[in-house]
Amino acid sequence: MKLVGIVGTNAAKSTNRTLLRYMKKHFVDQAEIEICEINALPFFNKPDSHQPPAEIAQISKKIVAADGVIISTPEYDHSIPAALANLLEWFAYTTKPLQDKPVMITGASYGVLGTSRAQNHLRQMLNAPELKGLVMPGREYLLGHSLQAFDQDQNLIDKQKATELDQYFHDFCDFVLRNK
Repeated sequence: MKLVGIVGTNAAKSTNRTLLRYMKKHFVDQAEIEICEINALPFFNKPDSHQPPAEIAQISKKIVAADGVIISTPEYDHSIPAALANLLEWFAYTTKPLQDKPVMITGASYGVLGTSRAQNHLRQMLNAPELKGLVMPGREYLLGHSLQAFDQDQNLIDKQKATELDQYFHDFCDFVLRNK
């Protein structure tokens, strides 16, 4: 199974990036996860041509070729970061690579809630007709206190959260296969 993991921030230091790196390494026997960064994308400007910039086209091609997508988002002001909203606006207006594509949402935050509000907002956005991502229902992965969640080798040290992620990922792989 081939998956694309989107780091939902342009921050240089992000525990969402660490979470995706952990998932790539931890689930290597179940899936190939290619991590995509969004830190160098142009701002969405609604071009008359409806053509994406090269950076957006490149990420879109990877998503179209993948079986599913994992988006790991931080939470800023009860929502997703502007950089992630920017990517989704480009997708909606130009390439639409998430149309009917299985999507898993995860989030890591320094605080207690683990991005619960951002994940709810992201689910709403992915349900827009122009995006139409196929978000796995009834599941969420919230990693709070993320600065203390990983060891020096970027392994999750909280056994309960690791087990929870294992189950969610297993269920997501089943969801992807059912929606191929």
